[in-house]
Amino acid sequence: MSISRKYFAEPDSSQRAKRFADYKPEASLWITLATGDYYPDILQDARNLYSPVIELFGQLLKQSASSQELLLRISKISQTWMRIQLLRVFRKYVNLSLPVEMTKRKSGILQIIQTFGSRFRSIPEVQKAYNSRPTPDEALCALLWEYKDRGKKGYDLTERFFELFRARFPNLIIEGPIRAGRDILMGDIVANYPNPTRPIDFVIYEQGKTSILAIGLARYDSDRGGAQEDDWPGQYRSLIDEVLNYAHAHQLNIKIILLNDGPGLLLGSMWDDYSKLEDSYPNKVMVLTLRMIPERLHLAWLHTPAS
Repeated sequence: MSISRKYFAEPDSSQRAKRFADYKPEASLWITLATGDYYPDILQDARNLYSPVIELFGQLLKQSASSQELLLRISKISQTWMRIQLLRVFRKYVNLSLPVEMTKRKSGILQIIQTFGSRFRSIPEVQKAYNSRPTPDEALCALLWEYKDRGKKGYDLTERFFELFRARFPNLIIEGPIRAGRDILMGDIVANYPNPTRPIDFVIYEQGKTSILAIGLARYDSDRGGAQEDDWPGQYRSLIDEVLNYAHAHQLNIKIILLNDGPGLLLGSMWDDYSKLEDSYPNKVMVLTLRMIPERLHLAWLHTPAS
């Protein structure tokens, strides 16, 4: 597909000044909706993928004298993917309040048993519940399938951004994990950064990597609300202050791009929160959706010194 020259054109002065807040009256036209798999279309693939997990859980369940022993047996499964799926099944059957991230670390299993073990369902209860379900258990397969695509929308967003950016700015360099992969750390791209383990999603360089033009974060908001509305803008502000203070101290012109997309932007105060965030750092921070890239992201903005 050929791309129109208009797509690459620099804006006139009115376009250049357009803010994220200016798009709010037609906000729904400027977000990108991710696609997904429909129910019950996914069931066959879900059964094929997760039936072996559920069957192995049943085998370990028969071998265990207690729910604590069942968790220990699961923790000894060497294959990472299988162990994580078994832990998810364990959580559904045995203890819903189990901290998911803690279960992913083998070193945390004994701590989990010590802290939460008294609230585990007994092994006879779990066995009875397991035996009450059909084989294969389509309902549980479908639940596990939801975990499979967690994060996929964010990966898709980043991948599409990289494609658009490279087509639009062939003489610039953009680096970062396009899909799954290790985050870029600020300490890896600039010297003596005060918080070297600060993760970012991408970095944009001049040709030849002679200087950094911008760093960025990407997030797809499927759904936001309640207390979560303050979560990401607050985290963004912390990063922005940290990066811009460093840039000022070292006389660097580093811009910050916050790539946010998805229907969550339309809920509650999210659009206003991001607008206020951008307006608080004029000419230094830009909040974008994918559809705004042709109108808003230009070389002029990337190169203009941050005032």
